Amino acid sequence: MKTQHIIFVFCLLLCSSGAKAQLFKKLGEAAEKSAERAVERRVERETTKKTDQALDSVFKKKKKKKKKRKNKAKDTGQDENTSSNEASTESSPTIKRSSDFTPGNITIFEDQFTKDNPGDFPVQWDTNGSGDIAMINNQKWMRLSGRSKYIPLTKESLPENYTIEFDLFTDGLDGKTSSQAFLTLLIEDNTGFKRAKDWCMAEISVCQFIGNNGVVEKVADGKRQLRNQIGKDYREAINGKSHVAIAVNKTRMRVWLNENKLVDVPRLVPENANVFKLAVRGLRDPEGMDEIYISNIRIAKTGEDNRSKLLTEGRLTTNSILFESASATLKDSSFPTIREIATVLEENPEVNIKIIGHTDDDGPEDRNLTLSRKRADAVKKMMTTAYGIDASRITTDGMGESQPVASNATKEGKTLNRRVEFVKL
Repeated sequence: MKTQHIIFVFCLLLCSSGAKAQLFKKLGEAAEKSAERAVERRVERETTKKTDQALDSVFKKKKKKKKKRKNKAKDTGQDENTSSNEASTESSPTIKRSSDFTPGNITIFEDQFTKDNPGDFPVQWDTNGSGDIAMINNQKWMRLSGRSKYIPLTKESLPENYTIEFDLFTDGLDGKTSSQAFLTLLIEDNTGFKRAKDWCMAEISVCQFIGNNGVVEKVADGKRQLRNQIGKDYREAINGKSHVAIAVNKTRMRVWLNENKLVDVPRLVPENANVFKLAVRGLRDPEGMDEIYISNIRIAKTGEDNRSKLLTEGRLTTNSILFESASATLKDSSFPTIREIATVLEENPEVNIKIIGHTDDDGPEDRNLTLSRKRADAVKKMMTTAYGIDASRITTDGMGESQPVASNATKEGKTLNRRVEFVKL
């Protein structure tokens, strides 16, 4: 029976050639679609595999680069046994002083820590905390630490108009430096550490992981008069070596960090506040991180306007043009005063001047005479090359140590004798 059924079906298939063709066609289409899907799935698998391999390769390269950078940083960093006091400042930014800051011309206080030994606290300062002299690239710096105040021992109270400058070096700042870590510039009404009734401050942040705002604050008769954020991001400038400049004109206080003015408040300084102090807080001192150093500090009175004095009196003597020791190389802090005199010549084309250099009595007399002349020539060169003054309008001379205006027996007297004169011809 089964055999008969099979034969019957076979006969039907033989008789239906059209149906047979359609059946094979459908079977072929199904097979083709199945093959296409199989190919698509395979292509998809291969594509996914290649994509994953490519991504893995990218991420491996990134990790490798990060590792290389990390190793490179480690290789160029300090030796584990080297203290941060011996840290190099060579890779830090070059100090750039503000273009609109003019230093005072009569020195009240100056300290480069030349008489202090490394490890000691400097003799011209007082503190309620701790600090010491460190050598960094063969230069002496005072390290500020803890929650402390530091007072330069000036021999007189600060006048109504004065300037303060110092070099600043920070070491060890990183993403973990506290947002409450500050260097504070204080002007108070007392020479000690008791609570002041009249004071003001500009508090500069050293934090690196958020924008350093800092604040300014004024307190008069024990009551806060104002408090406001500085509101500028200076993280990069304060990380490493920089220069701080302060100008006080009666109640007005301005502060610059390098070429950037951070503070300019017309009524910040209380009437009775005339003592300058530095303070630090929030540093990771015990861990040897967040270290703050200062050097080359100078406090100076601001005298009469240099331009008007030269024109009205015909002679201007200044101690604000400074040179490297026993050299005719100008210090950067001299440039504002030189620019000021150059402006006089620019605005008064009929005016000619003579520049006269003077020295103290350190060293041989003939050497000082030569040095004073070279220094006068250096000032002239700056005025002609940097400010475009015609060289024919300027003559130079040097008097060496022959015309002192103060005793060379004291440091203060020597400072006054190292001067530059401008004489209207």
